[in-house]
Amino acid sequence: MTTGNIASKKERKSRRNKPVDENAPLLPKRQEDVGFDEFNGASFTGAVFNLSTTIVGAGIMALPAIMKVLGLVLGVALIIFMAFLTEASIEMLLRFSRVGKSASYGGLMGDAFGKTGRIMLQVAVLINNIGVLIVYMIIIGDVLSGTSSSGSHHAGVLEGWFGEHWWNARAFVLLVTTLFVFSPLACFKRIDSLSYTSALSVALAVVFLVITMGITIVKLINGSIAMPRLMPNVTDMTSFWKLFTTVPVLVTAYICHYNVHSIDNELEDSAQIKPVVRTALALCSSVYIMTSIFGFLLFGDATLDDVLANFDTNLGIPYSSLLNDAVRVSYAAHLMLVFPIVFFPLRLNLDGLIFPSAQPFHQANMRFALVTMGLIVLIFLGANFIPSIWDAFQFTGATAAVCLGFIFPASITLRDRHNIATKRDKILCVFMIVLAVFSNAMAIYSDAYALIKKNPSPRE
Repeated sequence: MTTGNIASKKERKSRRNKPVDENAPLLPKRQEDVGFDEFNGASFTGAVFNLSTTIVGAGIMALPAIMKVLGLVLGVALIIFMAFLTEASIEMLLRFSRVGKSASYGGLMGDAFGKTGRIMLQVAVLINNIGVLIVYMIIIGDVLSGTSSSGSHHAGVLEGWFGEHWWNARAFVLLVTTLFVFSPLACFKRIDSLSYTSALSVALAVVFLVITMGITIVKLINGSIAMPRLMPNVTDMTSFWKLFTTVPVLVTAYICHYNVHSIDNELEDSAQIKPVVRTALALCSSVYIMTSIFGFLLFGDATLDDVLANFDTNLGIPYSSLLNDAVRVSYAAHLMLVFPIVFFPLRLNLDGLIFPSAQPFHQANMRFALVTMGLIVLIFLGANFIPSIWDAFQFTGATAAVCLGFIFPASITLRDRHNIATKRDKILCVFMIVLAVFSNAMAIYSDAYALIKKNPSPRE
C-alpha cells in the first residue's frame, strides 16, 4: 500500500467518523464502520460503472416511445435538459451533505427535516425502487416469453426458438430467473462488490445500442426508412395532454440519487464524486439520445412502449432473426445485472424503516436473508400483475421518482439550515418543484382521462 493510499484511507475514515444520523438509510454510519478497512476504496472507473448502471436500466427502453410522442427535436432537447437538471440536483445533495456532515441521503433529509424527512426519503426509495425492479422483470418477461399489445402478440426469444411450452411461459421463466440470477446477485453486502457486474451490464447495453444503430444505418442506406417526425403531432386536447405523460418517464430514466452517497462513501478519493457524476451522466445521456433516435427511426409510429418487444419481426435485412435475438438477449442480460445495484439501497431503506434501532444489517444474517427474500417475492408478484411498462413508469415517475430526483433536493436547498444556498440555487429549486408538480399533475390527469375514454360508462 502506498503513502497516497494510506492518506486517502485516513481521509475516508475521518469523513465517516463525523456525526451522522445512525438510523439514516443508504449506507448509514451504523453500516459504514465495518468492511471499509478490508479494501483500499473504489476506483473512479468502478464508481462510474456503478452509477451508470444505476441510471441506464429499464428507462432506456421507453425512450423511443417518447420520440413517437414528442418528435425527435423536442425529445432530444428534453433528454439533454433533464440530464443538466439531474446534475444540478445531485450537486446540491453533495454540497449540503458535506456541510451537514451527512454520509447518506437519509441522513441529509434528517438533518433538514428531522425524523419525518428521513422516513419520507425511505418510503420514496421503497416505492421508486420496487417499481423500477418490477419493470426490469416485466421487460425480461417480454423479451424471453413475449408480450401482447393492441391485440397483437409479439413472440419472445424462447417461444421463437422452441415454440410454446409450459417451461417457457412467462411466470415460469421469471421464477427461474429470480431463483438462479436475481437471488444470488442480491446477496452482496457492499456496493463496490458489484463493480464488475456493472461494467459487464454497461457493455451489454452498448452491444444493444451498436446492433440497433447498425440495423438502422443499413435500412437508411437501403431507403426503407421514412423521414421521422421532428416535432409532436398535436391534433386535439387528448394528444396535447399526452405530451406531459413523457416527463415522468424521462425523470425515472435519470434517477440515481439513492446510490450517490453509497458510491461516494466507498470511493478511494471522495473528491472524485463530482467528476464521477458528470462522467456517468454524459455517458448515459449519449446512450439515451442514440437509442431514442435510432430506435424511433427503425420502427417509427409502430414503436411500442417497450421497444424491445418490436424486435420480433422481419427487419428486412440479412440475418434479421439472429440480430433480433442478439438485441433482446443482450439487453435482458443487462437488466439482470442492473437488478442488484438497484436492489441494494432498497433493502437498506426497508431495514432502516422497519428496524431503525436494530444491530447493523451486515451483522444480522437472518434479518438480511429475510428482508432480501421478502422483497424478491414482492417484486416477482408485482411483475406478474402489471401488464404495461408504460403504466409502471408513469406511476413511479409521477410519485416517488420526482421526489427523489428533484423535490427532495430542492426542499433541502430551500430549507438551507447551514446558510450556504445562493439566490441562483433557490430560483432553480423553485423551478424544479414547480416543474415536477405541474408536469406530473398533468401526467396523472392525462392517464385518468385516457382510461375513462378507453372504458366509457355503461350508460353511454
